[in-house]
Amino acid sequence: MKIELDVHTHTVASGHAFSTLQEMAQAAAAKGLKVLGITEHSSGIPGTCHPIYFRNLHVVPRQMYGVELLLGAEINILDGKGNLDMDEGYMKMLDIRIAGIHSLCYECGTAEENTYGMVQVISNPYIHIISHPGDGTAALHFEPMVRAAKEHHTLLEINNSSLKPVRNKPAACENNLTILRLCKQYEVPVILGSDAHISFDIARYDHLYELLQFVEFPESLIMNRDVKLFKEYLQI
Repeated sequence: MKIELDVHTHTVASGHAFSTLQEMAQAAAAKGLKVLGITEHSSGIPGTCHPIYFRNLHVVPRQMYGVELLLGAEINILDGKGNLDMDEGYMKMLDIRIAGIHSLCYECGTAEENTYGMVQVISNPYIHIISHPGDGTAALHFEPMVRAAKEHHTLLEINNSSLKPVRNKPAACENNLTILRLCKQYEVPVILGSDAHISFDIARYDHLYELLQFVEFPESLIMNRDVKLFKEYLQI
């Protein structure tokens, strides 16, 4: 399968990543990508960039080294009500908006409460992608999320980083298999995410291919393979 895009990556601006924006763009070009998304963490993650960073994204060229850049944020979901740590004024400034649960700034509830909050975020017209929903940080019911993702054209991410053994996320494998099976059943597209925090990991999906093969997931439902389809689906 040809990969044309990776839209969940981080630079040094996120505080715990290790490559600059230009280094990331150069690496994406070397790997033959057409589109690279750079999505710095929003304010709930310690050490990340100040909100003024997002206000100034207009200064950055959207084409570098033959690669189109989508500049945005990975926004924190805060609770089971679907509250986010970035307001609409800032979200409007972004090319792409990802939202996800991170243990450092999420108020955990029951599986029902967590799922309700997730569905609210999936339904939010500003949000394009839900990052690593299967990593096990919060207990979730995946079928309502998949049905909401289909209704609202929000992409659920299958996250490569969550499956690295060093991350010690024991639920990630089975959770992602469940998401893939449900997305196959309901014919809902997914996005593969590298979650790269260094340039070498851009478009690295090595832990995902076995899962995709195991459930015989259709290539036609993987948005990384076609920039045009990806943009049309999300209306970017």
